[in-house]
Amino acid sequence: MTSLLFSSIGKKLIISLSGLFLLIFLALHLLLNLTALIGPDHYENVCSFMDTNPLVKVMVPVLALGFIIHILFASYFEFKNWAARPRAMSYAVPTTTKGVSWASKNMFVLGVIVIGFLLMHFCHFWAKMQLQGFLGREEANAYELVVNLFSKWYYCVIYIVWICAIYFHVLHGFWSAFQSIGLSNANWLPRLQLFAKIYAAVIFIGYVSIPVCFLLGWHK
Repeated sequence: MTSLLFSSIGKKLIISLSGLFLLIFLALHLLLNLTALIGPDHYENVCSFMDTNPLVKVMVPVLALGFIIHILFASYFEFKNWAARPRAMSYAVPTTTKGVSWASKNMFVLGVIVIGFLLMHFCHFWAKMQLQGFLGREEANAYELVVNLFSKWYYCVIYIVWICAIYFHVLHGFWSAFQSIGLSNANWLPRLQLFAKIYAAVIFIGYVSIPVCFLLGWHK
């Protein structure tokens, strides 16, 4: 069992499963964030629920572990491919679809961009809210943080660039994950690619709509 997990196939399987787990998180996080557009009361209630729900408290470290595993194993494959070039190609499976092909060749770069902006996002939100509560200090008001940050055009631009990187990373990673775990064939691959485009588009539009609406004042 151990030899399988640390084999090339096992590492790809771990990357795929952890990636699918993070895709679920993206969708749930989007639904929660969209409540900020409804009004401060709804958003504060959601944040309070996230802070006090026992299941959420358990899922936070699990999520963090999923991120770390995905990053470490994906980085391992990328550096291994770099060392083996030009004999080997990227671990991402090539495709004839133009947009997805570009994403497949730049998965590691896109991942680095996502991680960089994610750390910045943590500094602006998690560090001022959940971390302060963990340290026994007063937490910042979640809605006021959102209003303050998304009222700055440059932060909105940075945020949208981050979501663009997530879009392209998800565009390839979604169907590639299913292919890596053996749930794809000649009949299902086009369907998975289409569903990946739909999912990535929904994620992109949903997340981008939040800073745009706050910047333009289209919120309650």
